[in-house]
Amino acid sequence: MSEMLSQEEIDALLRGDSSSASQGAIPSIEYDILTDEEKDALGEIGNISMGTSATTLFTLLNQKVNITTPRVDVLTWEEMGREYKTPYVAVQVEYTEGLEGTNLLILKESDVKVITDLMMGGSGIDSGEVINDLHLSAISEAMNQMIGSSSTSLASMFNKKIDISPPKAFTIEFQDKHTLEEFNSEEQVVRISFKMEIGDIIDSEIMQLLPIDFAKELVDNLFNSMTVPEPQAPPAPVKKEEAPRQAPQQREQAPPPRNNSHTNERRNPAPQPPREEPRVVNVQPIQYQSFEAEQWGGEKESIDLIMDVPLEITVELGRTKKLIKDILEFGPGTILELDKLAGEPVDILVNGKFIAKGEVVVIDESFGVRITDIVNASKRLNKIQ
Repeated sequence: MSEMLSQEEIDALLRGDSSSASQGAIPSIEYDILTDEEKDALGEIGNISMGTSATTLFTLLNQKVNITTPRVDVLTWEEMGREYKTPYVAVQVEYTEGLEGTNLLILKESDVKVITDLMMGGSGIDSGEVINDLHLSAISEAMNQMIGSSSTSLASMFNKKIDISPPKAFTIEFQDKHTLEEFNSEEQVVRISFKMEIGDIIDSEIMQLLPIDFAKELVDNLFNSMTVPEPQAPPAPVKKEEAPRQAPQQREQAPPPRNNSHTNERRNPAPQPPREEPRVVNVQPIQYQSFEAEQWGGEKESIDLIMDVPLEITVELGRTKKLIKDILEFGPGTILELDKLAGEPVDILVNGKFIAKGEVVVIDESFGVRITDIVNASKRLNKIQ
């Protein structure tokens, strides 16, 4: 009788009460809250979501990020306190749509300082200063984008829309038995730990803590998404099998007229499937919109969108070509002969495109150009484009 469990112990097992862990065989049963299959499912979910998060973190830090090797186990807050002695930084993420629950992302303080320095454009150095609001704000933003991309992966995996609230970052010491909203220090939690490498700077670990209920909800969503398509698969092959079964019946009804005579066989051939009439397609040549002067009176609305765009105007007096040896002999007083005659109009270019001709004038003490000839308006627009 001493090996039998009392009613109180049975009730404790059903509640998952860790206060009874000191009695007999209860601890070994409590640690089987998740089956191996459920742990594998949580590891796969974490692997996919963290893989997407690593890509996002790479964009933020401009460093190669590798987050791999998920390890799933169940333990109490007291056990984590014995394992993790130093303070850590926790980022709490609440799921507001598609999933109902919360999880904690746990990072070392030194890793948070390095990530913050990289986000600020530094080389990834731990300054050794105490964690402050700047560090918490930076890691919250990083985790917000990481979990945002992770939620997109989960939405695709679970076939539903998933949304989160802005993450909250704070320091945490596992030795303190404080109680968070979703995490009771007296209850067990699921820990999914990953190896995290960021360039040659960080070789550490990032952890994800989940309440038991939320972990099981993730597993159920994964299993449900995998089983939904199965009932829809059978109808497709049934329709494909009906067609060949009906075809022989039509061919079996056709032979009786053939037994009468060869003439009837020729006159009454076996019924053939109707041939589709070729569809007549009306083909017309492409008509392009004209931009000639006669249609330029109604100025196009689209040109108004770029009326305020600045353009560079250049006046070209002339050009010439010289050999390299001639250019090396240039000096003060060297005269260059251009390809234009004296008094010949100069070229006016907009963004390097020729649009008009003009003559050089003097305005007070500055040079100017008077436009004497301008190209067609539509051709001018094409040259500007």
